[in-house]
Amino acid sequence: MNCWLVPTLNRLLALLLSPLCLCGLVILPTTIQADDAVGFRLLRTIPPAKLASILPSDTHLLIERSAIEAFLVALEGAPPDWATVYGHGHHDPGHDERLFNLNRERDAARESNPVLSRRVAFIWPGELSQFDPETKSYAVAVGPELNPTRWGMVRFKPEEFPNNLRVRPDKKLAGRISRSLAKREKTQVLVVMAGVLIPCESIIYDFSHEEEGVGLIMPVVRVEQVEVLFRAPQAPRSD
Repeated sequence: MNCWLVPTLNRLLALLLSPLCLCGLVILPTTIQADDAVGFRLLRTIPPAKLASILPSDTHLLIERSAIEAFLVALEGAPPDWATVYGHGHHDPGHDERLFNLNRERDAARESNPVLSRRVAFIWPGELSQFDPETKSYAVAVGPELNPTRWGMVRFKPEEFPNNLRVRPDKKLAGRISRSLAKREKTQVLVVMAGVLIPCESIIYDFSHEEEGVGLIMPVVRVEQVEVLFRAPQAPRSD
């Protein structure tokens, strides 16, 4: 099947996976399959700036706005003319057809682009939940991150989200987390997902469901590696 024949299905999936529909995902614990010997991920304490030390050397970190925009320029050339595609909005008779054509044309244009084979990494925010005393591990509640750029809102989308993502902190960090949870404080984490864009429909174009007329760009990544970073609480500001 040609790559451009799939956009209608992915358009429907994109709507189902809109931020509104993903609200449930944010509160549901998600875990990764036990691919490695222990079946759990180590809860790492390194900052995002040190991610290069645990990811393959050819990984492009798409975390900062400038890096995301540079990646889109290399892959897509220039942002869409969102105003023309949007027209008079969702009730415009030609709106869906223009959006469909945008996705089809972009899919065809990027087929031979070598940027498609680059390994990338992005971050979703999350927090720990449901401690299991038997395995001394936590489930991770996680949801997508919206990245504002001059292209529009960028929301990275894993082709398949990993199941049963559980993390196990070291003894010192476990005590700290336990005390925080006992005080009903949230323990936030950063879920790092690394992989490559899927071959067909690597980028899905849509419109934001939160702000009228704002473009939504969803790079679809086949996840090959998942890491979880502890997010230390920020000290309160003293003005």
